[in-house]
Amino acid sequence: ALFPLFKAIYTDDENCDESIDDDLRCASEKSWRTVCVIPAVVTMCTALWIIWNSDDAPKGNYYEMKVHGAMPAISAANSFREGAYNMNTWVLFVQYACCFGVELTMNNAAALYFKEEFGQSTESAAAIASIFGWMNLFARGLGGFLSDKMSAKMGMKGRLIAQTVCLFFEGVMVLVFATTTNLGVAIFVLVLFSTFVQAAEGSSYGIVPYVNPPVTGSIAGIVGAGGNSGAVAFGMCFRELDYKEAFAIMGFFILGSSLLSPLIRIPGQSTLLLPELKGSAPEVIQAPDVEAAEADA
Repeated sequence: ALFPLFKAIYTDDENCDESIDDDLRCASEKSWRTVCVIPAVVTMCTALWIIWNSDDAPKGNYYEMKVHGAMPAISAANSFREGAYNMNTWVLFVQYACCFGVELTMNNAAALYFKEEFGQSTESAAAIASIFGWMNLFARGLGGFLSDKMSAKMGMKGRLIAQTVCLFFEGVMVLVFATTTNLGVAIFVLVLFSTFVQAAEGSSYGIVPYVNPPVTGSIAGIVGAGGNSGAVAFGMCFRELDYKEAFAIMGFFILGSSLLSPLIRIPGQSTLLLPELKGSAPEVIQAPDVEAAEADA
């Protein structure tokens, strides 16, 4: 949305062509560079606001919780080791690579795809591609909501079913999108494709907090890194192969990741197909209510 706006502002600049030596004289070059400044400033201001106005957790700041015995003191190294040695963490790592990694890849490739494959102008292609990101407004939360609803009925098995369904239909939509030659149909499929991508991200983090609650931060970090890893891998496909081959590889990898859900076995939780593990997951130490006077002491 911002790119066409800034391109209209830079109307006095020249259009980009091979005769222009300095890219910064091009309206489109100035536009996309200016657009990058906006989210950078917003993100910086948001980060500062969070640091100054928010707590680390609903019960308060971590150092206060540790002082009052409401939170176990676990070193960062031990926390990371516990998370990394858990097989469930790496299954979710792969699955998150196939949803958030796909989102990052599409954010980079979608505009160029619509420009080259459907003959759209740079502005039109960027506007169409932005639809993928707009689905974040509701679809990621929808995946978490679906995970919670399924959990209320079937426990962890319900969350795993939600995860599997989202990933499966995401993979199907990728393959359909790659073979669509009509612009209107491609946009419609893109909306469905993006919805399942974001929903799979939400359902992934519906599972993460249950894997090993005391070290949820480390597990969440490892799983989140899967998204970046997936983006690098799929990005290489789009760099080295044509669009149809790259989309096909991405689609089949996503479908394959949906088959990994039965491997997620959390002690004390129901599973998708394999026998349940005996025992129970480590319990989170419940934080007592801390009065303001005690917290300040």
